[in-house]
Amino acid sequence: MTLAACVGFVVALAAAVLGAAGAAAPSELSDQLQASLARSGVEHPVTAVLLNFRSYDTLLEIGVLVIAGMAGISLASTNALEDPALRSADSLLYALQRWFVPVMLLLAAYLLWAGADRPGGAFQAGAVLAATGVLMRLGGLPMAFIRPGILLRLGLVLGFAVFLLVAVAGALNGEAFLAYPVTIAGGLILIIEIGLTFSIGMILLALFVAAPVTDEHEPEEGGGL
Repeated sequence: MTLAACVGFVVALAAAVLGAAGAAAPSELSDQLQASLARSGVEHPVTAVLLNFRSYDTLLEIGVLVIAGMAGISLASTNALEDPALRSADSLLYALQRWFVPVMLLLAAYLLWAGADRPGGAFQAGAVLAATGVLMRLGGLPMAFIRPGILLRLGLVLGFAVFLLVAVAGALNGEAFLAYPVTIAGGLILIIEIGLTFSIGMILLALFVAAPVTDEHEPEEGGGL
C-alpha cells in the first residue's frame, strides 16, 4: 500500500513537472525575463528572479534558514557560543587573520553590491561574512554578537523581518504582496539584500559555533548514518 502511494506520488509529480515544462519553452521564459528585466530594479537576471519575480521562494527560504539557525542554537551542547577551549593556538592564524578579516569583509561588501548587475548577491556575501566570523572565532577575536542576547536574536531575524516589512508596506500602499514600485525597486532590493547578508552570515556562523565537537580521545557513539 505504501509503495503504491509512493509510486503514485512520483508519477503525479513527474506529470506536473512535465506539464509545467511544456507550458513554456526555455527560450520563451528567457525572452519573457529579458523583456521584464528593465522594471525589476536590477540588471542581473538571477537577482531579478530571486528578489523580484520569484521573491516568494526567497522569502520562504530565508524563513527556513532562520528556523534552522534557532533550532541549531537551541540544541547546542554549550550555553556559551564563544567557547575559549575551541580556539586555535596557531600563531600563523593569528598573524594572517589581521590581513584576511578586512579583505574578506571587503569581499562580502563587493559581492553584495555586485549582485545587481553581475554574479553575487546576499547569499554569496552572507557566506563570506560567515567564513569571516569562523576565522575570527578560531583566532580568538572578541565576538559579542554571537553570545546569547539581543544582538544574536536581531541578527538571526533581521533579513526575514526587512523582507517581510517591504512586502507588507507595498501591499498597504496598494501594490501586490512582494511587488515593488518600479521607480524604487532597485533601492528596495538593495535594502533587502543588506538585511539578508547579515542574517545569512549570522545563521551560518551560529550553526557552525553551535555544532557539537567530538572529543577525538573518546569513542563516538553509534556509527550509523
